[in-house]
Amino acid sequence: MEIKILGSGCPKCKATYKVVEKVVSENKMNAQLTKVEDIIEMMNYNIVSTPAVVIDGVVKIKGYVPTEAEVKKALGI
Repeated sequence: MEIKILGSGCPKCKATYKVVEKVVSENKMNAQLTKVEDIIEMMNYNIVSTPAVVIDGVVKIKGYVPTEAEVKKALGI
């Protein structure tokens, strides 16, 4: 599973990364978690607000810091 956190490195983007990282770690998921701060790459996902969580190429969450429960739901846990 590939999970990308899209964002410019703002506090909300960093918080989103930490929430997703915690859920992945606690559930011992085999996932590749990466940060994407490149504007051009982010534009490929047609988002207008960050942070955004992309799971296997699909934008699942965008525009706010998700809760652990929302991340689990997006991951299908």
